[in-house]
Amino acid sequence: MAASAAMQSRSQLPRSPTIDVRSWLVVPAAAVLIIAFIYPVFHFLLRSFSDPVWGLQNFRALIDQPIFARALANTVVVSGTVTLFCVILGYPLAYTIANAGPRLRRLLVFAVLVPFWSSLLVRTFAWMVLLQQNGLINHVLLNLGLIDAPLSLIYNRVGVVIGMVHILLPFMILPLYSVLLRIDPSYTSAAASLGAPPVSSFLRVYLPLSLPGVLTGTMLVFVIGLGYFITPALLGGPGDTMIAQIIAMEVSDFGRWGLAGAVALVLLLGTSVIFMLVQRSLTTPR
Repeated sequence: MAASAAMQSRSQLPRSPTIDVRSWLVVPAAAVLIIAFIYPVFHFLLRSFSDPVWGLQNFRALIDQPIFARALANTVVVSGTVTLFCVILGYPLAYTIANAGPRLRRLLVFAVLVPFWSSLLVRTFAWMVLLQQNGLINHVLLNLGLIDAPLSLIYNRVGVVIGMVHILLPFMILPLYSVLLRIDPSYTSAAASLGAPPVSSFLRVYLPLSLPGVLTGTMLVFVIGLGYFITPALLGGPGDTMIAQIIAMEVSDFGRWGLAGAVALVLLLGTSVIFMLVQRSLTTPR
């Protein structure tokens, strides 16, 4: 009896928490992330307050010099335009993929993923060849008699938008496709059985159900577009300078790390606000 009582008392003692061995598997990845990404980014952003001296002089320079306001406006306008075109082009394609047969669906998904297998720089240089005045696009339009003189499609905002839409379109299609694939077709069938025409059924039933995919794709394309560098630098002109180009120029040409860090911090804060607003809209019950 005494032995059983002692064993019972020991079982009632609080046990020390045990650490799951599997949790240690994330340590190498976390260490690499901290050393190679988080610390350099934090150190770079900190220089916006400490370089050349501690203070807010770098942020005052952003307000005093209009070039930064123009670059910020260009970035927002270009990213918004690219996002709009990606929604217009991506929604029908995502709808087609979601409602296609298994074989055609695999083929279309493969076609969407193919651009990821080539370099971003290679794709941008390809657009430089296609969009120039003696390029393929102007050559075809001239032969068809649709234009009388070559169009200016490169080194301006038109070229930037075309190149960015082509590169960022998969980031709109894939989230949309994943949401549209889960929509039960019986919803639209029920709306049709109740007398709703196809347009009304789409606008009042199908489109609201697909809004999470639209918002997710919009957020991805817009946020990625805010930090784009290669495509605007190669396809854009002097009046299409974006924030990422300003950051690179301040670091590489002028060595003003503090000012570049201030620009990057403003961009990061703006992106974070957009992300939180979209997350709130996705989680708000309707």
